[in-house]
Amino acid sequence: MKDFNYYAPTEVVFGKQSEEQVALLVKKYGGTKVLVHYGGQSAKRSGLLDKMCDLLKEGGVDFVTLGGVVPNPRLSKVKEGIELCRNEKVDFILAVGGGSVIDSSKAIAYGVCYDGDVWDFYLGKAEPKAMLPVAAVLTIPAAGSEMSEASVITNEDGDVKLGYSNDMSRPKFAIMNPVRTFTLPPYQTAAGVTDMIMHTMERYFTKDDDMDLTTDLAESVMRRMKTAIFDVLKDPEDYRSRAQIMWGGSVAHNGLTGCGVHDDWATHQLEHELSGMFDVTHGAGLAAIWPSWARYVMHENLSRFVRFAVNVMDVPNDFSDPETTALKGIEAMERFYHAIGMPVNIRELIGRDITDDEIDEMTRKCSRDYTATCGCLKTLHAADMKAIYQMARG
Repeated sequence: MKDFNYYAPTEVVFGKQSEEQVALLVKKYGGTKVLVHYGGQSAKRSGLLDKMCDLLKEGGVDFVTLGGVVPNPRLSKVKEGIELCRNEKVDFILAVGGGSVIDSSKAIAYGVCYDGDVWDFYLGKAEPKAMLPVAAVLTIPAAGSEMSEASVITNEDGDVKLGYSNDMSRPKFAIMNPVRTFTLPPYQTAAGVTDMIMHTMERYFTKDDDMDLTTDLAESVMRRMKTAIFDVLKDPEDYRSRAQIMWGGSVAHNGLTGCGVHDDWATHQLEHELSGMFDVTHGAGLAAIWPSWARYVMHENLSRFVRFAVNVMDVPNDFSDPETTALKGIEAMERFYHAIGMPVNIRELIGRDITDDEIDEMTRKCSRDYTATCGCLKTLHAADMKAIYQMARG
């Protein structure tokens, strides 16, 4: 069992009327001039952006806006936001959107308080000493960035996608109204649930078998998300199930399901190269990689894969043949992915065969030019990364 500190300082304001408190919350956490950061046109079409701006005005909070964040948020937009915040003397950032908008907001918040290139943090060349406070009005439950310490940014120069984690970036508050998710397209909803389940699995598949409560919590999150996704695909306005998903995304990535265990994150790092190269939806990319990763590493802790098969995927336990039980659990997960419209290999993800040169390039980037490893359940070197990419070709 790993010793741990659990830190989750974000104030969660959850429910149908939660947005009404935005100005009060900004003031509570010291904001006087706010950057309202958002993505594409959906925030405008839905009326949410106008509502947030009106509520800030009514509450006496000055603000400027910056839209245009895309999935796999770009460094160029981050730098645009840094310049805007400095020029406008912004002291608080409000992200209105999903994980991409929140991640972009965190990067801007780092950069405003740093004299160098904000990309230094993602390269591991520097550590921030300060940042602007960030908060979120969540519209797309998936990434869990509304309560986490992490952000992931794509540098268009070389299509490099890197993450950076620092506890100071945990949002001050997160407003969550499940009604705002009713209009999410089925594919985006399914990809989001895939991401939050994967956030849980990155912590669940570990060599630590002695933190039983954490394991029980992780299994409960995964089972509940599996049930809820089918409910909302059937009825997009099922408030009860949308609420489970919205809260599930936060619980999956606020650290609770990783207390006392060594987490892995290899699947995420392998996928970052897929979405960096092909600009695919992150959750779908995870679904395309995970089955191959699982088959490659399962013997590092076969009993954990058996437990997953039985307790999460409802596979009967063949006590005489644990390997077969584990493999049936992976196959059951693949059927689940297909049932919600997710791919299970790279061909299904990008719509064509991936080339050997593309696999070599992803391997090079994932291994930081063959100098870095990833993973904890099994430490993956460049040769392992390449083998998993090859297994995942389809």
